[in-house]
Amino acid sequence: SSALRLASRLLNARKVVLLQTSGMATRGQKQSDEQRLTELHDKLSQSKRVLVLTGAGVSAESGIPTFRGSTAGSWRGFTISELACPEAFQRSPSQVWELYHYRREKSLAAKPNPAHVAIAKFEQFCLKRGIDFMLATQNIDRLHQRAGSSRVIELHRSLFLVRCTACGSVTENYDSPICEALRGRGDPSPQADSTPIPEDQLPRCAGCSGLLRPYVVWFGEPLSEGELSSVQEFANKSDFVLVVGTSNAVYPAAMIAPDARRSGAQLAEFNLDVSCSSSDVSYFVAGPCGSTLPKALPRL
Repeated sequence: SSALRLASRLLNARKVVLLQTSGMATRGQKQSDEQRLTELHDKLSQSKRVLVLTGAGVSAESGIPTFRGSTAGSWRGFTISELACPEAFQRSPSQVWELYHYRREKSLAAKPNPAHVAIAKFEQFCLKRGIDFMLATQNIDRLHQRAGSSRVIELHRSLFLVRCTACGSVTENYDSPICEALRGRGDPSPQADSTPIPEDQLPRCAGCSGLLRPYVVWFGEPLSEGELSSVQEFANKSDFVLVVGTSNAVYPAAMIAPDARRSGAQLAEFNLDVSCSSSDVSYFVAGPCGSTLPKALPRL
């Protein structure tokens, strides 16, 4: 596999690599992996500042579609980038709202998995030990918060924030469905009913009755400069940056981990497969995050 090929290259470069062992692993391999896992666990316990950077791979284990890759990246035959943009909303707010209604309902029905819980318990450990901690997520489902995480920066904002296109007000909204016209809509199948919903029946502002939009960061829109800067500043003063379940290919967030490494941080990556950051890491942990993180992260 590509993960094993990367592992070979990293080992040749004298990198420390941790691979999740399979049932076919030798006893020596398992012992070596356990030693590296213990080493990572101990280093995290002794750190002064840790940033955890998470992506779609964390929530995929809770059944949240990643909308990445050739097979998983479409909704009714559209790629996510074709619909998650201002131009698509201007062209067809009904279609975009159906997509986001589907994503909201999937997230509301999902439950945090062991990876979310392990990160939340690691945060508690850090706060109890006086370790500075920050969780920066590219996910918009709020499963981290539901697992108990509190020091969370949502780089792409949230499915449960809406902004009025008329007055600009931003509010939280967890209604299911967000409006009656969307009840039963949003099926991702290309054969699903795609009859446009009249605009006056789509989600409206409680204050001015203007059309609401999902207040997530769409393609072509910038991240919040203040939040991105605070994450970058924190990362560049961290002992460790954990890259978890993200391909680390979406800029400018993709620069956070490499920049932190150049500032002296050690990187540990938890992923099913290699990413754009893998060549920079001190520890590469292959496997489902829900299986690997609980073993690696300290807890009270």
